[in-house]
Order: sequence, then C-alpha cells, then structure tokens
Amino acid sequence: MSRVSIYDIPFQRMDGTTTTLADHRDDVVLVVNVASRCGLSPQYATLEELQRKYAERGFTVIGFPSNQFFQELSSNEAVAEFCSATYGVTFPVVDRVRVNGRHTHPLYTELKKAADSTGHSGRVRWNFEKFIVLPGGEVHRFAPATVPDDPAVMDLIEANLPH
Repeated sequence: MSRVSIYDIPFQRMDGTTTTLADHRDDVVLVVNVASRCGLSPQYATLEELQRKYAERGFTVIGFPSNQFFQELSSNEAVAEFCSATYGVTFPVVDRVRVNGRHTHPLYTELKKAADSTGHSGRVRWNFEKFIVLPGGEVHRFAPATVPDDPAVMDLIEANLPH
C-alpha cells in the first residue's frame, strides 16, 4: 500500500471549497493550529510578519482554526473578522479542524507523526503548535510556546526557501 502524500490530503477553505498543499509542493509551508481567544494569539502578528517577509520567496503560513482547547470563536466568519481586524492577517486561514481525537483531520494525523526538539510526537498539546513542511514533504514540529521568529524556526525557513 502506498503512503499518502501530505500534499494530497484535502482540506476546506473557509468558503467551503476544497484544496490541498499541492500548490505549495515547492514551498516552505508553516501550518499552525490557531485560536482567537488564546493567550498565544499575539503570535498571529509574527506569523503575518513572516508571511509578508518571505511570501515572494516561496513561503506561506496556513492557519487551521481549532476549538479543541475551547479558545476559538464560533464561526468561520468570526475567525476571519478577528484575524483581519486584530492582526491584519493576509495568509490563508482555513476551515476549522480537529487536531486531536477520533475525528482528527487527516492532515493533522500526518503532521503529528513528526517529533519536536524534545522528542514529542503525537497529540497536539495546545494552540499554536507549528509544523513546517519543507519542499518534498519533510515535516518539522515546534511547540506552541516557540515563537514563530525563534532562531530555530527562522533558520529552517531561510535554509529551505526555494526562491
């Protein structure tokens, strides 16, 4: 049985259309489970800075809202308004997903196989856990408290930008 490519796993945009990571196969992608009412929400500002700094070089942030830790707003519209009005977010924020449990989104099932620097793999521990997908599909994981512009994150992004 062939392994499913991380690039072929469908997910929903906020408008209900389906997409995959296939358009970003040659890019560095930072996947983050976001939440509007979380103490870590100010990371949105740094995520947006990274998006603006590196987008033209083949980088994108994709935010996956999740209410698994009971800190996300109740609708896609409310999430979109919060991201835009509060942090000026221009990167894609997609439909809400489950990152843990029986109904974990298949993309997160794949992402969670990666271990962070402490060796933790599996269950997402909190909002703003970060997964960097490199060109070719290699996944690197960073803990929620690791800020998006942490030197380890920045070095990985910069070393793998395709453009």
